[in-house]
Amino acid sequence: MQWQRNLEVRTRGRGLVELTREIVSCVRDSGVTTGLCVVFCRHTSASLLITENADPSARVDVLDWLERLAPDGDPRNAHDAEGPDDSPAHQRSAVLRTSETIPIANGVLALGTWQGVFLAEHRFDAHVRSVLVHVSGD
Repeated sequence: MQWQRNLEVRTRGRGLVELTREIVSCVRDSGVTTGLCVVFCRHTSASLLITENADPSARVDVLDWLERLAPDGDPRNAHDAEGPDDSPAHQRSAVLRTSETIPIANGVLALGTWQGVFLAEHRFDAHVRSVLVHVSGD
């Protein structure tokens, strides 16, 4: 069985938006009990990650680390057509992922106790992001 839903994710600008609840709903609606859930971000300046969803300081640390890795306004970046966050947004997306694959066991996502799925918005401005959830299995 194959099943898909596109999620429109509204961001408030740079930061993390948790998608776990929406993805859990997709898996439930699919009816799949054993299989895989692939979550795919259709953008080059946003990405996905699985990280801790209990302590917000863990997410702050991830965002701070990305800032140190790909700082805004770095004069070595040539790609700045849309502003000082343009190239760093693409660099951060390249370091994280545009897709995550999560097993489905007994009809639920097989995430760990403290794991959540997040969209990382790498741009300063708010956006509406497209995230495709594809569920396959029995």
